[in-house]
Amino acid sequence: MIVLLSLALLAMLGLAAYLWVTTTRWQESSADWEDEARSLGADVASLQSELDGANAELDSARTQLGTAQDRIADLANEKAQLGDENEASQQYLDYQSRVSDAAGTVAAALTQCTTAQSELIGYLDDPDAYDQEDLDRFAEQVDDLCQAATDANDQLQLELAE
Repeated sequence: MIVLLSLALLAMLGLAAYLWVTTTRWQESSADWEDEARSLGADVASLQSELDGANAELDSARTQLGTAQDRIADLANEKAQLGDENEASQQYLDYQSRVSDAAGTVAAALTQCTTAQSELIGYLDDPDAYDQEDLDRFAEQVDDLCQAATDANDQLQLELAE
């Protein structure tokens, strides 16, 4: 009887030790996942902020495009009054073409930037479904697209300053 009770006690102690170790491991794992979730949440918030900024830049570029087109018309009128009508018209067309091309490039680049950022945010909503290296690589590509949009906007500003 004592042997049976001793064996039962040992089995219970073994089971208790196993449950304690398992619980400790689950707590550690849970803490790790919580840290990861907080990190990804911060990434999503940062990307949302960048997306909002890119959308604001897109709106600004559209406004600048309207202003640029108005300015192009004003400059063309001024030049036509100062000199040869044909020469002024040719300069107007060349200038309008350059600025329109630059403005189109800005609008397209900003659209690509915002679209890519929205897609990245969607991926970050379920990061476990994707490889982290792929997410990092895509985030770098999004940064490159947004930098290209900024560069295109800078080029447009140079054209407008002429």
